Amino acid sequence: MVTSRDVARVAGVSQATVSRVMSSYPGLAPATRAKVLEAMETLGYVPHAGAQAMKTRRSNVIGVVVADLTNPFYSEILDELTKELDTAGMRVVVWNAGGGSHHDALKAIRERAVDGVVFTTATEESVELEAAVQQRSPIVLINRVVDGLDCDKVTSSNHSGGAAVAEYLVAHGRTRVAFIGADDRASTSRDRAKGFLARMRELGHPVHSRNQFHGDFSHEFSATTMGTLLARKNKPDAVFCANDYLAFGALDTLKTANRTSSECWVIGYDDIEMASWSLFDLTTVRQPSREMARVGAQLLLQRISTPDAPFRTVEFPCELVIRGSTRD
Repeated sequence: MVTSRDVARVAGVSQATVSRVMSSYPGLAPATRAKVLEAMETLGYVPHAGAQAMKTRRSNVIGVVVADLTNPFYSEILDELTKELDTAGMRVVVWNAGGGSHHDALKAIRERAVDGVVFTTATEESVELEAAVQQRSPIVLINRVVDGLDCDKVTSSNHSGGAAVAEYLVAHGRTRVAFIGADDRASTSRDRAKGFLARMRELGHPVHSRNQFHGDFSHEFSATTMGTLLARKNKPDAVFCANDYLAFGALDTLKTANRTSSECWVIGYDDIEMASWSLFDLTTVRQPSREMARVGAQLLLQRISTPDAPFRTVEFPCELVIRGSTRD
């Protein structure tokens, strides 16, 4: 049976160095880590997860909480998170909070079966978040902010992104506008709406409350809402949606009603890959989702290795990307 001593002998390092590699210890030289990993592969060495966890008090497992895997934005975040954490020797377990079942996530957090948790969706009422806080688990929020919660956060300039949409619409004479988003518990929708609505007021074109719709981040909600707007006598000439997934629903309703983009502009938020497809050709606010995921993973790994370090908030700038959905 191959042991860590055998790995150390083949790699030409100490057994303690092998242990540090297996526990993802920070600060090791990349060349040393590579030598140990190569020796493990050559010998076919597989560390015993249970024994390793007992020795290091770490599971080398990270939990990731998402809201809805049908939304491509979360798929992009998860893909980049997994790559970054895998490079650090961590395994990833995913919990779909939108599925309504929290049992597995709560059990893993309370039993300390994970070394830390990444939340890509969270509100003050999130049961998984409450459990993680109670257990003092290392936590990183990505694309979310929860007021009063001390933890590391990675977000984008949602308020200014919403304001940029308002400026663009007014500059092009589109002032009969509507907003479609989630309720205020989702910080992303709340902040984008605040930035958008405040800037519309400042520019002299306030958005009436009957043109503000707050439901959930579903295709069905935005499609139905767009149908309601199109049935009105005083139809909007532009709609700003709090994410691209909502914008797709609005565009689908426009197409079904045989309306063109010149009649009603549609703007989304996130700039997921599908937004650039010719089928959608969506004008949207781009936030660097993959870079946000990479930084989030790095912050969590640093938090695990240095629990008492000051908490950090990293905010990325956004960019309005103009495409065919706002073309006359």
